[in-house]
Amino acid sequence: MGKAAVVRAFGEIRAALAVLNAEVDGAGVVPFSAADPLAGLADGCLEILAGSREVEAGIAGLKARAAVTYSDTAHVVAGPDVPVRAQEMAVAAEIGCVLALGPRAASSFQVTSHAVTATLPRTLEALQAGAISWSHAVVMADETACLDPAGAAALEAHFLDPDAPDPARGCPVGQLPAHRFKAKARTWRERHHAESIEQRHAEGVADRRVEFRPDQDGMAWLSAYLPADQALAGWNRLTAAARGMQGPDEPRSMPQLRADTFTDAILTNGTTNDGDTSGSSSVTEGAGAAGDRAESRIRAQVLVTVPVFSLLGQTDEPAVLDGCGPIPPSMAMALVAEGAGSFYRVLVDPRDGAPLEIGRTSYRVTGAMRAWLRMRDGKCPFPGCSNNSLDNDADHILAWAKGGTTGISNLGQPCPKHHKLRHTTAWKPTPATKNEPPGWTSPTGRHYQSEHQDWEPPRWPSGFLQGERNLPGGHIMPGEEVVPEEPSLAKERSLLEEALLRHLVS
Repeated sequence: MGKAAVVRAFGEIRAALAVLNAEVDGAGVVPFSAADPLAGLADGCLEILAGSREVEAGIAGLKARAAVTYSDTAHVVAGPDVPVRAQEMAVAAEIGCVLALGPRAASSFQVTSHAVTATLPRTLEALQAGAISWSHAVVMADETACLDPAGAAALEAHFLDPDAPDPARGCPVGQLPAHRFKAKARTWRERHHAESIEQRHAEGVADRRVEFRPDQDGMAWLSAYLPADQALAGWNRLTAAARGMQGPDEPRSMPQLRADTFTDAILTNGTTNDGDTSGSSSVTEGAGAAGDRAESRIRAQVLVTVPVFSLLGQTDEPAVLDGCGPIPPSMAMALVAEGAGSFYRVLVDPRDGAPLEIGRTSYRVTGAMRAWLRMRDGKCPFPGCSNNSLDNDADHILAWAKGGTTGISNLGQPCPKHHKLRHTTAWKPTPATKNEPPGWTSPTGRHYQSEHQDWEPPRWPSGFLQGERNLPGGHIMPGEEVVPEEPSLAKERSLLEEALLRHLVS
């Protein structure tokens, strides 16, 4: 065994690669389809791609285990006289040279490999089985890095254990692009982190900054790390200004118009004309050309999903800002109470976390159904698409001309790119429901699930659950006097329903 076995195994892998390359070239011993060789070759290539993904994941798991085992044995061989830090640098340097990685990349690979093999057993198992990619494993390691062991195990179980108490819905994690998995994992982490999001947000605000990074061809990146509401409001403002500049005589694209408007703002006195740099001013945006500095309220409807008890001040559970992700409840309440009229509150059902009610300002207007679609889907429902643009289209899944209704269950909200794909190719959406977006079927007949929102029941404050309402004199609602509990009324309506009714009619 030993080295000879390793050499023989990799020799067999290289031989298998030669066979697969021949198949891709259409030079295999037996064609994929004798009846239709061209269609058979196309389908065969998809099979090779699917198999390659699984094998690559297994190889990544092997590399991680090999790197950690090498590190452990190298530490033992080096002996106790070698400083730990020096030995770690030596190990990272060796791994970097073998894998042709730079020092930082090699250290990062080593840290992730150790996390996956030592603390994330479900992730390693899924990686070795080809169910997730190395990129997914990196996301899992990053999102669990600051969680305690119980929190890390819970995050793993939510996404990788179908028998977990509340497993992730919709498309399996391994079928999501890693950047989409990161968004979902980050949302779960923010909801379940042992430390209050208000405290973590305060620390993040203290770390706000602007960064400059040179790039190729005489270009550079200028980026800012900001509170989420300010960053999103700035993006909406740039988008509205750029959209207002579009026209038949405007040759610039939307990205170019945003960049030019941003440049004009930071290089002129455009950023000082508003006269107010407080958090509440961040919800405004220019609506005209870059030179037009007249302030106007943003027109886009931005949904702020707030757990009922957070809005009532009973818990500090994160809210969700549409297009951004979890935010502190204090920020959500400030956006709704002090922000522009385009910020709409969305309450969620405390029983299962599903959308319950859109703020009364927009609930009965024409755009309510579109807002519900945005709430249900979160983004364009095409697999892997991250476009949560306000310009997404409301599209009938079963066409109106073919008897389709204009109900939530027969609507999707694809971005313009994937809306066009649906009507110009054989890609077709599959049926949706009130709470689940449509999946998609490709021209080859393969079905791909869409990403589902990870709704979950909000946390209940003490005294609200059945059996906990034993306060002297009855229960107390926030800001109210003691209200004696009437047994006959309690039978008809729960305390939660009473709280909701009082809030909704206020």
